[in-house]
Amino acid sequence: MSNGYKPYSRDQAFLLPPCMKDWLPKGDLAYFIADLSETLDLSEIDRYYQAGKALSGQPPFHPRVMVGLLLYAYGLGTTSSRKIARLCERDLGYRIVSADQQPNFRTVSEFRRIHLKALNGLFVQVLHLAREAGLVKLGHVALDGTKVKANASKHKAMSYARMCEREAQYAREVAELLRRAQETDEAEDREYGQEVRGDELPEELQFREKRLAKIRAAKRALEAAAKEKARSEGKLDEKDEPIPPKRGRAPQTPPGTPEPKAQRNFTDPESSIMKMGDGSFDQAYNAAFVRKRLCQAAVDSAHQIIVAQEATDAANDKQQVVPMFEQIQRNLGRKPKQGSADSGYYSESNVRYLRKRRIDDYLCPDRLKHDETPPPVRGPIPEGLSLIDRVRRKLMKKSGRRTYALRKQIVEPVFGQIKSARGLRQFLLRGREKVQGEWSLWCTTHNLLKLWTATA
Repeated sequence: MSNGYKPYSRDQAFLLPPCMKDWLPKGDLAYFIADLSETLDLSEIDRYYQAGKALSGQPPFHPRVMVGLLLYAYGLGTTSSRKIARLCERDLGYRIVSADQQPNFRTVSEFRRIHLKALNGLFVQVLHLAREAGLVKLGHVALDGTKVKANASKHKAMSYARMCEREAQYAREVAELLRRAQETDEAEDREYGQEVRGDELPEELQFREKRLAKIRAAKRALEAAAKEKARSEGKLDEKDEPIPPKRGRAPQTPPGTPEPKAQRNFTDPESSIMKMGDGSFDQAYNAAFVRKRLCQAAVDSAHQIIVAQEATDAANDKQQVVPMFEQIQRNLGRKPKQGSADSGYYSESNVRYLRKRRIDDYLCPDRLKHDETPPPVRGPIPEGLSLIDRVRRKLMKKSGRRTYALRKQIVEPVFGQIKSARGLRQFLLRGREKVQGEWSLWCTTHNLLKLWTATA
């Protein structure tokens, strides 16, 4: 008897459409990624499997399926291999991209680990697709960076001065433990005879020996880095002896010797202690990228294409200008007309580099407060001004101020889309090379989402 409601049955059997193209609405991101993965050059990955390097006896999943799956997952902000594997069973979009195959989480994780370098190369391929779609004009390029937490605890870092203290402490403790172990062995030999093994190190001694080895390795790495820096700055002679300064007193820390506060992390040595956005300090990487703005401001808000990217452990941004603009040239075969960046990137050498390349520069030499608006200037630039004063005057003109102001609306939305909307808060992988590959995946999928939106 009807009770006024629509009838239902949880035991009802359904026959799903035999074509996966009917599972989701037309134009869905899953279809876009699946189709795009068929056009990418995956020859580097293919050669790996053609050489018979697959770990299991069964045929591997097709590279186009696995690459499409990772691009789709990162595009939606899903980086956990276990979650990706679950979604391949439960989510229609993942089932479409994976061709209704269900690789387990270990397969997903190992594919990403083994082919991280090849996945890094997808960035340029996708960038060229965006250029062919008319999304890359290189009228104005804005350079900025954001700090992303490394997969390492800041409590696992130690300063050079503390390493020296701990090295001496652990060396004394190891010597004392060895002496006591020797006395114990001699006593047991007298009591039980010399045929008893008893050669396992005490647990306490194992810990201190391992810790001592880590500290000594970290010390050697800091000392090697300090020497390399001193050589590059011309502070050491051919025999690695300090060169006395031409004027003033000699530095307290001799050239080629690590500063007492120089730190190295034992979990991820290539990460660095950096000041984060909330004011705290943590182990992190500085993920820098260059953003392209279309010539028209109206179009710019719709097509925020990343044209160069790099993850670095350098907390100082000044060294990023030259490599970033050179990467644009390598990626796209030509340079932009204009370039802008905030005060963290300013140096006279960077300005001269951009001007030598005939790139209209907008690098701000001063850190301005958000509510600070200096009065504009008019007229020609007076003669006799230094380079930094000429740069300041250029940015204080109304035209210069308008151009430099574009930087915020170019870069900040990209940070928001990658970190807030898609959830990048911490890298999963450790080490400079692996973090670079992971950051490249985030940037590649950012461009893919823009391409999908523009061509939908």
